[in-house]
Amino acid sequence: MELRKHWPPPRWRGRFRRVRLFIVHSHFRPGGVRRVIELGVSHLVALREGDVAEVTLVGGERPDANWWNGFRQISAPASARCRIEPALGYLSEQRAKPSAIRSRVRRYLRRVLGQTPVRETAVWAHNLGLGRHPILAEELVGLCTDRGLRLVLHHHDWWFDNRWARWPEMRRAGLRSLRRVAQALIPVGGQVHHVAINRADAAVLRKHLGAHARWIPNPAETGGPPRLRPGRSARRWLRSHLGVEGPVWLMPCRLLRRKNVAEALLLMRWLRPEAWLVTTGGPSSAEETSYARQLAAAARRYAWPLRLSVLQRGGPDQPTVAALMQSSEVVLLTSLQEGFGLPYLEATTAQRPLIARRLPNVAPDLARLGFRFPQVYDEIWIDPQLFDWEAERSRRRAAYAAWRKTLPAFVRAQVGAARGHGEDIRPCPLAFSRLSLAAQIEVLRHPVAWSWQLCAPLNPFLRTWRRLAAARRLQPAGWPARAEARLGATAYARHLSQVLRTRERPAPDRRAAVRCLEDFLRLKLSAENLYPMLWNPRG
Repeated sequence: MELRKHWPPPRWRGRFRRVRLFIVHSHFRPGGVRRVIELGVSHLVALREGDVAEVTLVGGERPDANWWNGFRQISAPASARCRIEPALGYLSEQRAKPSAIRSRVRRYLRRVLGQTPVRETAVWAHNLGLGRHPILAEELVGLCTDRGLRLVLHHHDWWFDNRWARWPEMRRAGLRSLRRVAQALIPVGGQVHHVAINRADAAVLRKHLGAHARWIPNPAETGGPPRLRPGRSARRWLRSHLGVEGPVWLMPCRLLRRKNVAEALLLMRWLRPEAWLVTTGGPSSAEETSYARQLAAAARRYAWPLRLSVLQRGGPDQPTVAALMQSSEVVLLTSLQEGFGLPYLEATTAQRPLIARRLPNVAPDLARLGFRFPQVYDEIWIDPQLFDWEAERSRRRAAYAAWRKTLPAFVRAQVGAARGHGEDIRPCPLAFSRLSLAAQIEVLRHPVAWSWQLCAPLNPFLRTWRRLAAARRLQPAGWPARAEARLGATAYARHLSQVLRTRERPAPDRRAAVRCLEDFLRLKLSAENLYPMLWNPRG
């Protein structure tokens, strides 16, 4: 959170003592960002008690009472406050004019940060690069730069990584050019520092921002979050609240298109037909509700063993995600994309087998840290007899054409040939991840025995996994000793605190932001990073 007495002194003379840490995010809903905030604060406070004076959450909506009460506990002995202004919420969820929103955001930030002692203040802002509130990004960067406050921008996700619905919102906010977008979301400044959670993103940032960028992978808890350790009643809770009697395979995630939930259901039905698939969170924004509704409707219609968003309602007796993991037979992570992928680590610490896609921007980092996951795969290949080939081909071609028109003019020409958007003339096996939601549901509608018979030869590794799953012998990953140096509580707190206490450095060239964004666009718009299901909010 805030800075410690044993840290090197900042650019001014004298020791940096008790710090006021302001954590900025548009919301504190369940999800990976909130989990990082929770773990990061607990680690920083535990590093050396007494150096963190205050922790203030600054956002657009108040967190649920259960989580907030727990957060106040793990923040001790520092005091914890919550400062909420609805104008800081997602821009797409507000009706006021951008000019009115900007005025409210500016006034509020000045009220919260305008009078804080510069030497005692650090701002830790999350996911501004997602583009959900570019006005907040511009105003926060401007205020921190004017006052000389240290600002750490923690990048979990990016607006240009299959989230192109953000572009109209940015235009509405007045960011209509590559330069304006780059300066707002990847700003440069002597006291502005960037943190990426995977090495691929960090490499691009470092290339242009130098020492102002750093790789800090997400933290892990090998023994459960401090003073928030999971209870033992999660399995009973599942039975009583859901009527689930069979084994549970868990997806610890929000209900988003990129989580690719249907693929997890397909794998579970093939490998462990008597199990139930359970997901934890609900959709996080209005544009994800159509996907959630279609999936839920299909599950009801075809009586799939699927329970969605079991932790969405909250409640005093509700178990934690960690408790659900420990009570589940298997954890799944079938996401199309992740910034880091906390379930890789959380399944390992819970000692539960993990079945996961090998994500190209995540797998190299985990391998570098020493992790070896026994059940990872690249794609699940589907026989074209299981869906209407011509209808799917037409859907993908139409979705691709419509999606391409929504792109900013300055990136449209950079879009790679989208693999699987309709260029194949004759039916051939396709990756399940490259199908539209409509085609995924078609595949799942078929009897399990029939789809397995057709697809098992295309995915020979699944035969071994099926035998192991039936015998309950799927293997969890081990926790490598060298991972502790990057992911352990003390290590994470040390790396994060080093960024928060970094002295002012000469600012990079202002053109560095634009060059950085241009490199990101080339990387993220390559064919392997394009998925039909992410082109259309309706799936």
